[in-house]
Amino acid sequence: MAVIIDGKAVSKKILEQVKKETEGFGKKPCLAVIIVGGDPASKIYVNNKRKTALELGFESIVKELPENISESGLIEEIEKLNNDGKVNAILVQLPLPKHINSEKIIETIKPGKDVDCFHPSNVGKIAVNSEVFVYPCTPKGILSLLEEYGISVEGKNAVVIGRSNIVGRPLSMMLVNKNATVTLCHSKTQNLKEITKSADILISAVGKPKFIKREMVKDGAVVIDVGITRDEQGKLSGDVDFESVKDTVSFITPVPGGVGPMTICSLMQNTLELFKQQNQRFWKK
Repeated sequence: MAVIIDGKAVSKKILEQVKKETEGFGKKPCLAVIIVGGDPASKIYVNNKRKTALELGFESIVKELPENISESGLIEEIEKLNNDGKVNAILVQLPLPKHINSEKIIETIKPGKDVDCFHPSNVGKIAVNSEVFVYPCTPKGILSLLEEYGISVEGKNAVVIGRSNIVGRPLSMMLVNKNATVTLCHSKTQNLKEITKSADILISAVGKPKFIKREMVKDGAVVIDVGITRDEQGKLSGDVDFESVKDTVSFITPVPGGVGPMTICSLMQNTLELFKQQNQRFWKK
């Protein structure tokens, strides 16, 4: 029986540390979130981020903009936050309406306030293993889980399924930077089963319920499930067929309660980190 990696417990522990550290400053870290339109899921995500930020003693700014705002109008709002010395971290909630170029919007955020680490210059720093402002939230959360459970990636065969700019691509680079041997798989990958069977650490981020079956996983592997969707019965499900896999692997994350809590946890860590970088007199000895 595998060890179940408890993302809720790890997240709680880290957030307690963040709150304690925040209490020692004479001013509050400030996270600004922009949401465009009324997408229900996006509103839930933004409200959760705001709630957590306030619980930690952060200042939280949420800018709700209309669905029909122009691209130039959105850029103008971001520039206001870029130039606001009180704002330490900026996040634009995705997805954006189709008439807005998401890449252009991401590139508008000042790299030193890019709390998601989506800006091309920040991603480029990860690619060349240079010092970054902060790391992308979900990949950072995954590596925090592995570290908390004493799972070293050095020298291990790590297989990442899914090449999104949010998880798969940056995570692959971060694993390489930690001396893992990494294979990045995607929808065009051939012989996927043979590749996943070779993984010491298997990370799936494809958003297909129970996509990873028992026969695709090596005995004793570490399995990290990033996917979260609803199955045919409407029940929350991960990419991994948890019940068939859990008895043969060494560690596994559940869905929900695994990677999910770590994403918002990492967002708060990143906000604090950007605050400290911008206010060095508060923490330099």
